[in-house]
Amino acid sequence: MGFLEPKEQLRLLKKGVVDLVSEADLLKKLEKSFKENKPLRIKAGFDPSRPDLHLGHTVLINKMKQFQDLGHHVIFLIGDFTATIGDPTGKNETRPPLTQEEVLENSKTYAEQVFKILDPNKTEVAYNGTWMNKFSAHDFVKLSAQYTVSRMIERDDFTKRFQEHRPISIHEFLYPLVQGYDSVALKSDVELGGTDQRFNLLVGREIQKSYNVEPQCVMTTPLIEGLDGVKKMSKSYDNYIGVTESPRDMFGKTMRVSDELMWKYYEALTDLTVDEIVKMKTDVVSGKLHPKAAKINLGKFFVTRFHNAEAAAKEEQYFEDTFSKKQVSADIETKVISVQEIAEVYNGDLSANKKSVSIGILNLIKGLGMAESTSKARQLVEQNAVEINGEKVKDPKTKVTLSEGDLPIIKVGKKNIIKISVV
Repeated sequence: MGFLEPKEQLRLLKKGVVDLVSEADLLKKLEKSFKENKPLRIKAGFDPSRPDLHLGHTVLINKMKQFQDLGHHVIFLIGDFTATIGDPTGKNETRPPLTQEEVLENSKTYAEQVFKILDPNKTEVAYNGTWMNKFSAHDFVKLSAQYTVSRMIERDDFTKRFQEHRPISIHEFLYPLVQGYDSVALKSDVELGGTDQRFNLLVGREIQKSYNVEPQCVMTTPLIEGLDGVKKMSKSYDNYIGVTESPRDMFGKTMRVSDELMWKYYEALTDLTVDEIVKMKTDVVSGKLHPKAAKINLGKFFVTRFHNAEAAAKEEQYFEDTFSKKQVSADIETKVISVQEIAEVYNGDLSANKKSVSIGILNLIKGLGMAESTSKARQLVEQNAVEINGEKVKDPKTKVTLSEGDLPIIKVGKKNIIKISVV
C-alpha cells in the first residue's frame, strides 16, 4: 500500500487539527495499520442541508484527502436520515428538519462537488438511512439507553437553551446518538468533524464501546473565517467562496482575502505541507516573495482544483492585465476592495445591481486609513489636500461612485497615495 512510517503519517495528519482524541490512540491505530497492511476507516458525515458547498465545508474534505493519499479508506457519509432530525449544533432553537424530498434533492450535487477533491475510485459514499431506516422501536430504546440526559445536557447549545428556558425537543437528543451509531455501523477508526461537532464525535466513541466496537479517534478541524475575516464562512453572511462558482468569482474573491487570513486558508484548504507553508511565509517576510504573489498562487490553486489549470492561468492573466499593468507607479500602495466591502465597512450605498457603490469622500479616506477621524478628513478636504485621479476635492459633501473594475487613485497630502482596485 506504500504507507509512510506511522509517526510520519501522524505528523502530516496533525496539520491544521484543533482537537485530537487521542494522539496516542491514533498512533497505535496507525502502527497496527502499517504492520497489518490494512487501511484505517475514516468517516466524515455531511447533512445535505444545502444543495451546494463552499470552501468552509472543504476543510474536512481536505483532511479526508490527506488520509486517502496515505492509503487509508475514506467514507463520505451523507446524513439523509439525520437531516430529517435536524442538527441542533450551535442553534438557539429547534431547527426544522428537512423533508425527505429536500434531502434527496440536496444530495444529488454533493458527490459531484466532493469528487473535485477526493478520488471517486477510492471513496466510499454511504447514507445513514441505509441502516437507520431499518431501526425498530426496540433498537431506538436500546440506543437511547446508552447515554444519560445529564451527559447530553452538558452540550453547550443544550445548556444555553435550557438556562434561557428555550424549548429543546426530545428528538434533538437523538441526533448525537444516531451520529454515534453511524460510527458503529461503519466501524470507523477515525471520525472527522468541525470544532462545533466535538461533542457529537465524542459521543460516537462512547456508543461504539456500548456496542463492543473499538472506539474511534476524533479529529476536529477549524471553522474558517469568511472573506470578512471575522465571521465563519457562511452563505448567510455572504462571505463565502462557493465550490461551484465561476473561475472569475473564485479568483476575484480570493484576492480580497487579507494577508493574515490567507495563511489560514493555505493551512486548512490546500495540499501544501506545514514545511512548505512556513517556507512561503519566510519568503514573504524576507521580501523574497510578495504577499500578492502568494495570494495569486492561492487563487490559482482554488480555480485549478474546482475547474482546471487553464482557467487558473486565464484568471491570473486577467488580474494582471486589469490591476497590475495599469499601475501608475510601483511605489503606490494598492488595495483590492470589493464594492460590497466599501458599502458594509466604509458605509457606502450599494447600487441595486451590486456592481457599484456611492460613498462620501470623508468616509472613504477615513476608511482607507488616510485620516484618523471624520473631522480630520473634513479638515484635509477644506485644505485642498485631497485628490481623486489628479482632481482636487473641494467639497466635504462630495460623493464618489466606484464600480467594479475601477482603479481610482486617492491622494491625501504629498506622499499619502493609495490606488484602489475595485472588485
